[in-house]
Amino acid sequence: MPASPPSDQPLEPSGIDWDAGGIETELGWSLQAMSQGFARIATGAVADVPGGPRGYQVLVAITTEAPTSQLVLAQRLGIDKTAMVYVVDALEGASLVERRPDPRDRRVRQVLPTDQGRALLGAARAALRGVEGQLMRNLSPEEQEQLRRLMARVALDSGAVESCIGVVADTEQPVASPHLSARRRRADVRDTTPPEKSTPS
Repeated sequence: MPASPPSDQPLEPSGIDWDAGGIETELGWSLQAMSQGFARIATGAVADVPGGPRGYQVLVAITTEAPTSQLVLAQRLGIDKTAMVYVVDALEGASLVERRPDPRDRRVRQVLPTDQGRALLGAARAALRGVEGQLMRNLSPEEQEQLRRLMARVALDSGAVESCIGVVADTEQPVASPHLSARRRRADVRDTTPPEKSTPS
């Protein structure tokens, strides 16, 4: 069988032949390979944070977004509610966060960072950026920034994507946009009491 004629288009620096349609061109393969590679090198960067990557994400969220409850945090980060309790307990035990009553509704307890928590987050964030640079070492700084922005946009919309058979994709927890209005956030925080069940007549 004669070999296929060489393509007129030169291969990109990575050596991927997009016209061949190999496994490298599949988004699912790329996402999985990136996730596995990131997990291998990033775990050490957040090793000093109780709860590991989940504890790190909690610290990022509570230091960059409006104060909110543990329940809303769990929904925001896509973490199981029970697991979130253990993560916040561990962070609080290390004096990295504290729970305070919400001044608007004292039945709700907000999760807030301490000065010690902010300091540890800064150190962990710097270490994480270093290993992220290793993972993306074959990209220019401009390409790295573009990749971050594109992936963030896709991630924010992923919870609303329907599957190929028309059924809403099954995710552990919905991921809320960080751009929710303050009014919507306050409503979410207050909405922690389950509705009463109707009594059958």
